[in-house]
Amino acid sequence: MGALLTPALGTVIWASIAFLVVLFVLKRFAWGPILAALDEREQSIAGALNEADKVRKEMAELAASNENELKEARAERDRMMREAREMADSLIAEAKNKAREAADKEVASAKDAIAIERKAAVAELKAEVGNLSLDIAERLLREKLESSDEQKALVNRLIDESPLN
Repeated sequence: MGALLTPALGTVIWASIAFLVVLFVLKRFAWGPILAALDEREQSIAGALNEADKVRKEMAELAASNENELKEARAERDRMMREAREMADSLIAEAKNKAREAADKEVASAKDAIAIERKAAVAELKAEVGNLSLDIAERLLREKLESSDEQKALVNRLIDESPLN
């Protein structure tokens, strides 16, 4: 049994030579391209990882930049809304003031017109009363002073009553 397990020296040499030839052929034609492909694949993966990391950083920077721009846009929108509200309030207040001033001017103008009309009416009434008084006085005097004696008596009485005496 011992002979079965012990290989012959020639077989070991030929097996070793065959192994070395296969090893050389594999190293020459298979391992070189396989190792080169593995190295290339490793570099490709490393490059892709670096590129992905770079893109991730750029995306983070872009997100931060977008967030800042969004905050600035919101602040600008709020400022513009506040200014628009203030402008609208000032325009409303200005319109109210102008309307109040116009109403006050109209009231003052109406009061002035009423005062002028009243003065004109009073002056016209005074003139009418004066004319009527003169007509009445003239008629009374005509009736009373038809005789010359009555005229002399009236003149004397008026002279006596005058403040010149």
